[in-house]
Amino acid sequence: MARRRRRSRTVFETRSRASGRIRVVDYRVERRLLVSGEILSVYPLDGDWSRVRREYWWRALAAIELPPRPTALFVGLGGGTQIHLLERLARPRLITVIERDPVIVRVARDWFALDATGPMEILCADAAVAVRALARAGRRFDFVMEDAAYGDEPERAAPLALGLAPLVSSHGSLVVNRHRRAGARGLVRVLRSRFGDVRLRQVSRGAENVLICARDPLRRT
Repeated sequence: MARRRRRSRTVFETRSRASGRIRVVDYRVERRLLVSGEILSVYPLDGDWSRVRREYWWRALAAIELPPRPTALFVGLGGGTQIHLLERLARPRLITVIERDPVIVRVARDWFALDATGPMEILCADAAVAVRALARAGRRFDFVMEDAAYGDEPERAAPLALGLAPLVSSHGSLVVNRHRRAGARGLVRVLRSRFGDVRLRQVSRGAENVLICARDPLRRT
């Protein structure tokens, strides 16, 4: 009897102090980044990105209005799935990434073609520290994606989201990816003190995560 071909294989594995076990797994025509057993990113080996349109990476971009050649800030890198999607959708003039783990950055470059995207700066630092530094420098972004505090308690997630509010340009948007049972509705109420329009969007029926989309930042005088 012929042996069945394995549908998946681990092509790279390492560990880091910040993230624990990190694996790159090829499953059929898709490459996946797994951190502590959770899928953080995917990359189509056949170049077909249409399958990703069902996932939150695409839906977060489809839920907002992007200007031509936007500036973007990503809090949390993973393998850079959403960066590749944004590149195809809007050709950003600059992407800024905050990622605390340099090992994740190296894996994204070596295995997920991160260096094939457009102009980019990567800040390897704690998210809260990097956000404060960007605010002091007066930086503004047309699109801000927070994907670093996905399952954190609201007490930790809310200060990070509020700290991002000053970094959103006047017509820009902030999108936060949250576990639906990790205080998402409470975060919506908190963000309404800083944005004119805040909405909670379901990714798909049965999905564990939801998207909080905030636009029209309210500037404090």
